[in-house]
Amino acid sequence: MAIEKSSSKYRTQFWYVAMVSFLLWLVLLYLFSSSATTVHTHERLFRQENVINLPINVPKHDQESDQAVLPVDVVPQRDQESDQAAVSDVDNKTLPVNTGNDTSQEVQISEDAKVVTDLVEELEKEKIENEKKRADSGLSGRTTRSRRGHREPRKARSSSRLEAEMKRVRHNDDTDENHQSYDKEPNLFEPKNDVESKKDRVDDNDDMESKQVPNDLSNNDSQSDNTSETISKPKTQRDFASNKTVSKAKNRVTSRRNRPKVMIRPRATRRNDPCRGKYVYMHDVPSLFNEELLKNCWTLSRWTDMCELTSNFGLGPRLPNMEGVSGWFATNQFTLEVIFHNRMKQYRCLTKDSSLASAVYVPYYPGLDLMRFLWGPFPFMRDAAALDLMKWLRERPEWKRMDGRDHFMVAGRTTWDFMRTPENESDWGNRLMILPEIRNMTMLLIESSPWNRHGFAVPYPTYFHPSTNAEILQWQNRMRRIKRRYLFSFVGAPRPNLGDSIRTEIMDQCKASRRKCKLLECVSGSQKCYKPDQIMKFFLSSTFCLQPPGDSYTRRSTFDSILAGCIPVFFHPGSAYAQYIWHLPKDISKYSVFIPEKNVKEGKASIEKVLSRIPRGKVVAMREEVVRLIPRLMYFNPSGKRGDAGRFEDAFDVAVDGVLQRVEGLRKRIEEGNEDIFEFPEQFSWKYNVFGNVEKHEWDSYFDRH
Repeated sequence: MAIEKSSSKYRTQFWYVAMVSFLLWLVLLYLFSSSATTVHTHERLFRQENVINLPINVPKHDQESDQAVLPVDVVPQRDQESDQAAVSDVDNKTLPVNTGNDTSQEVQISEDAKVVTDLVEELEKEKIENEKKRADSGLSGRTTRSRRGHREPRKARSSSRLEAEMKRVRHNDDTDENHQSYDKEPNLFEPKNDVESKKDRVDDNDDMESKQVPNDLSNNDSQSDNTSETISKPKTQRDFASNKTVSKAKNRVTSRRNRPKVMIRPRATRRNDPCRGKYVYMHDVPSLFNEELLKNCWTLSRWTDMCELTSNFGLGPRLPNMEGVSGWFATNQFTLEVIFHNRMKQYRCLTKDSSLASAVYVPYYPGLDLMRFLWGPFPFMRDAAALDLMKWLRERPEWKRMDGRDHFMVAGRTTWDFMRTPENESDWGNRLMILPEIRNMTMLLIESSPWNRHGFAVPYPTYFHPSTNAEILQWQNRMRRIKRRYLFSFVGAPRPNLGDSIRTEIMDQCKASRRKCKLLECVSGSQKCYKPDQIMKFFLSSTFCLQPPGDSYTRRSTFDSILAGCIPVFFHPGSAYAQYIWHLPKDISKYSVFIPEKNVKEGKASIEKVLSRIPRGKVVAMREEVVRLIPRLMYFNPSGKRGDAGRFEDAFDVAVDGVLQRVEGLRKRIEEGNEDIFEFPEQFSWKYNVFGNVEKHEWDSYFDRH
């Protein structure tokens, strides 16, 4: 009986295990099929027939500034009838997505195969017919010439063959979509008069070429004929090979002549135009790359409610007034892409005319897109949307103007999240920053790489987003008068897994200076580190705020502390000095204190002694500089309407000015004919951006990659 009970028990357990395994297999099968469907959707979405041009909404004041253009003829635009017909049946807010079922795939493949087969058959038939015609014409020609008693000149024969070939090439060019003429695709970046004059010059050149080329080619023909006498090859094959060579050469000439000749410099405006040299054109990318991410915000993170954090134009939920000043939000550090996009919609020099634009903005949310698949089992899904966007951009006429060097994009994460190499597909992040198209653009991130040319750091989003200039002035005055009880403070968690981290030594020194240092240790279970009001209270009560590196060089805490009027203390130049070159003063001693991390790690530097020795007058001057920096390091509320706009520049304004200056520098170097538009090796990017040269510096050891 015991043996039977035991065997029955084992059978029951076996069936339980079998059922659980079967259910697990079904779940894995469902996940794999859904991922495959998503990949297929991305691949099929951007076929030429699915791409549509979405309208771009520009504020009314932009239309007024657009009217400040010099009185020149209107730039010819593309034929819009076909575009309107394509968009009339489609909602502008949605993009048609191919369902990708098996039946449609088979039909598409069969249609493509049929087209290819028909083309091959037509080419073969044309080849055979041409050979027969040439053979017949050769026989009749020889008979006629023998009756007349003389031979036709060799130049005339070559000219007749060339004229026939040119007619065929021109006919093919007229039907070729890849080599459109000026009549079909005018230059969108030049005035109409310039386009027409260039068109006339091209037509004149065509006539000259049609008169000159036959003579040159006739000489080539004479040489080939003289050489062909020693070759035992049928005459029909020799003629066909010669014509084929002429056809290839003519195609190259035609494609070179029909290549769009566009100007890299934007169209000029009036000298008194306030937006002269500052116009920005914003691509209306498919909603898949921005709006759809926000609509499906519940898929962005497994542990955080991103729907709440992306509300209010990306600012997050509102917070109560702090120190009697409104404009506070629970802003997440990864929502910069949404905030920047909404600020760009209110940019006073935004234009619908791309020929006026000095820079082009791409409103893609790469950080939020990556967040969906960052911890998923399929790393290749992290690259799908980025690859599709690059394909979409390459086909835009604005991209071809400078191969994307006047384009810029914002990513609300660090550079290291977008630097996965193809050799390590299972590593962290995606490959966005190493794509060739992105390397031509200017990337704005919350932390850049010191060894990267096209990435530039912009401030992390803080909790303060004022709507009026009065709120800024009120907060600045409050920061000047507030009493600070502690000499220095630190808010953060230790990094025991990082061998070169100095956080443990900093926390030990803070604990040893209890009367002068205030410590908020962000250990597991502590909720104070996640409450904006608690964090700001720490900074408001301190004169200096310690900002050591964490998992990367930079910290959001740096900008929260400056917002509170607290003087930052850095231990690595990559935490701020080599990062936010557009937003922070070059004279680092005016607003911060630098203590080498090596001295702290080896116990050679006492933080309390270093800070206590700074004269009081110097501390007051440094705090005043920090208070002045507050507007440049925060982002205004996109929904706010400041009556005295222009008195303060926020982090958005400073970043756009930095992009415009960089693009203008690249444009000048291209116009000067410099093949290499960068004067420095990429590994010294940090040094060139900070000091303007690559000479030896005392910070070299901090950025030594060996």
